[in-house]
Formats: sequence, C-alpha cells, structure tokens
Amino acid sequence: MQLKERLAIPRQKVPELEVVKRIINFDEVCQGYDEETAIKEANRCLQCKKPTCRLGCPINNNIPRFIKYLRNRRYEEGYWCIRETSSLPSVCSRVCPHEFQCEGACIRAKKGEAVAIGLLERFLVDWMVLHNKNLAVPCALPKNKKVAIIGSGPAGMTAAYNLAHDGYNCTIYESLPVYGGMLTVGIPPYRLPRKIINAEFESLKNCSVTVVTDFTVGKDLSLDELKSRKGFDAVFLSVGAHKSRKLLIEGEDLNGVIHGVDYLRRVCLGEKVDLGSKVVVVGGGNVAIDVARTALRTGSRDVFILYRRTRKEMPAAAAEIHHLEEEGIHIEFLASPIKILGENGRVKSIVCQKMTLGDCDASGRCRPIVLPDANFEIEADAIIPAISQFVDHTADSNLHIERSGKGTYVVDPETLQTSIPWIFSGGDSVLGPQTAAKAVYQGKVAAESIKLFLEGKNLKENRKVRILT
Repeated sequence: MQLKERLAIPRQKVPELEVVKRIINFDEVCQGYDEETAIKEANRCLQCKKPTCRLGCPINNNIPRFIKYLRNRRYEEGYWCIRETSSLPSVCSRVCPHEFQCEGACIRAKKGEAVAIGLLERFLVDWMVLHNKNLAVPCALPKNKKVAIIGSGPAGMTAAYNLAHDGYNCTIYESLPVYGGMLTVGIPPYRLPRKIINAEFESLKNCSVTVVTDFTVGKDLSLDELKSRKGFDAVFLSVGAHKSRKLLIEGEDLNGVIHGVDYLRRVCLGEKVDLGSKVVVVGGGNVAIDVARTALRTGSRDVFILYRRTRKEMPAAAAEIHHLEEEGIHIEFLASPIKILGENGRVKSIVCQKMTLGDCDASGRCRPIVLPDANFEIEADAIIPAISQFVDHTADSNLHIERSGKGTYVVDPETLQTSIPWIFSGGDSVLGPQTAAKAVYQGKVAAESIKLFLEGKNLKENRKVRILT
C-alpha cells in the first residue's frame, strides 16, 4: 500500500501503534533526538540526486524522502514512508549498525560527519508513539492457505507481517519461552527494550498471527508433520544462528568458560549468572561488546576484551565501542588466546599471544600474524568466547535440506526457496550472523516468494521485491 492510501485510512483502534502506545512507557525508552535537534540534523541532509545512503541500507529505505518529510515537520508521512519498506523500524532504528550501512554511504561522511540517519528514523517512530498516531494497516480477506514460520526473530516476524496482511494464516513456532529470537536473547534490554519487541508481537497477534513458544520443531513435531498433520502449505525456516563457535583451545571445557550467546541468553531470560570479579571476553563484534557491558552490569568489576586485530578492524559499531570504553572496559588489541589454565577444574587465567598485522586482502582486512616470544597471561574468574555463531539444525533433522559448507541453508538467490520446494529460508539461517535489517529484508523477499508459491505462480516473474545486491 502506498503512502497516500495509508494516510487516507480513517484512524481507529488498530494493531500497529495503538498497541505500542499501550505497552510502552514512552519516557522510559525515548532517548533519541528532541524535535528541534531532529529538524536541525535533517537539514544537514543534502537530498542527493543519486542517494548513496539508500544503496547502503539493507532494506532499501527511501532515506532522502523520509528525511524530507521530517525536515518539513510532516512526521506521519515520514513514518509511513519508512514503513513502506521496513516492517520493524522501531527495532532497526535502535540496533542497526548504521555507520556501516546507510550512514557509512552518506555523502556527508566523505568530508565530515554523516547525517544521523538512525536517530532520525528513531525520532519518527518515537514521535508516532508519543502522539498516539494510530493509522490502520488493512489486511486482505483471509485465504485458505497456512504458513508455518520457524523462529520468531526479525526475518520470521517480517515474513509473518507481510503474509498476514496478504490474508494468509500464519503460525510462528519459537523454541524459546519468549518472543523475538536473537532480538530478545541476544541483544541486552538496555539497547533494545523488551516492551518494543512485545509491542511488535501484539501487533502481529492482532493481525491473526498465532505465536507458539516453548515449541521446538524437530523435537515436538517435525517439518514433515507440520505439513502432513497440521496442514501447512509452506514453511519459512528462520531459526537464526544461536549456536556459539568454540575457540578450540586447551582448557575450553573448564568451569567458568561460557560462550557469548549462551551467556546473553541466560541473562536475558532472567537467570542470575555469577561470573566472578575478573572477566575476559574474546572477540571484536557486537556480541562481544554486549557480553562485556552486560558482565559489568551484573556485578563483575574488571572486564577485558581480547581482539586479535586493531580498533580499525573491529566489526562492532563505533558507538558501542565508545560506550564500552566510557564504562571502563579495556580492550587488549592485537592479542589472541592460546590456552586457558585452571585449578581444581575451574578457570584461573588465560594465556595469550601478541599479534601484528600482515598483508591485507582486497577488502582491506589485514591478516594477524603471531609475534614470537610475546606471550602474556591474564588472571580471570570467567572466560567468554564471543567469536561467531552458527545455525542449529534441529528443525530440519528429519529432512535433507541442502546446506552450505558453513552450515547455512542453500537457497535460490532470487526466491529464498530451499532444495525442498515448499520450504523457504532467510535471515541468519542463510546469511550467517548478520544485522537485523538484512534479516528483515530477507523475510520480506521470502514472504513474496511464499505468496507466489501458494498461488501456483512462477516465483521469478513479475516480482515486486528482489534480493538487493
């Protein structure tokens, strides 16, 4: 539905922002721009004829257009401009690494500071909530087709949102006791308030999406049984990448070693995890940053991060690194662990080797090289590796769905259809660990493919949504 059509709909009690307003205490979560600051920042946008910022956005948001609405104080239109392409602006505006995406591609960034696109997007979302702007999003008449969505992360949420609004009966199956997948158990609440996620799910439920938690597909019911016994016509696999990669070094099995996503999951689910006073986190991405800052918040006094390259190569967002250092967490650059030492079966310290950077590849990323005779040791009560994640294949354990060498699902690059025609996949299940925005876009692509599949049409002809390159 286009912007003008949305604005023509009478306001009424509807799923979207009415629910958000009811659940969220706006003052609790709004820490973005005030109105005048937002207008001032929007005025810095050059409104380029060929906007490179839009090319940097994984969802292809029409950034110049929504900023133009904002600078003219037409906030509703600015919000719905974003909503035309993004089903989760309240999430993406908070957790996307904008500096590597839209802001990194902003023309102003080439000679100074990029326009703060992420904060402007967040301003519009929060303004709509604050002013109780309830615009209806009408759904099509119900169709006699059922879609099962495995995983309730951003890809699954987006697929359900788009399919439900086209009239398809969607059920989301989530193995965790909470909604949101990695949004809920992988991102700390100080970065993404749980009320934001819960509000999005209330919106989905009001669109007749059924959400089943504590249900593991592959254990409680197989994919085949979803089709044969439950009558689902298609499946979208969006299970994410929830399994931690190991360091594969001596001592990793000692008590006191807990992997990053496992630690965050336990804390986010309300468990009290006592790491002790001294904690060493291994890794340089956002998960490592989240782990370190969470450890500080849960009682650890001295928290260190080990990263084998320099600050320039860290994949974590610069703002997150800045906040981390403001909180007194030290990053030991050019250092890599070689073994973990213990005493009586528990972690005592970690032995590391100093590195230097060697030749760089085409991406500009330089290879770390070990410096001889430069080992050092750090005392620790807990070691938390946070180097990457991979896909858990419990859901497809009874089927032979083609996988890549990295364990992700192999899909048609245009349609996200797997080697089994009625099963589609997207998000981290296909991309590996990536941003919420990329998962959102793949959920949108998959929803269109599933719709075409259910209608018996060619999946590659007359598509409205295509994979961005």
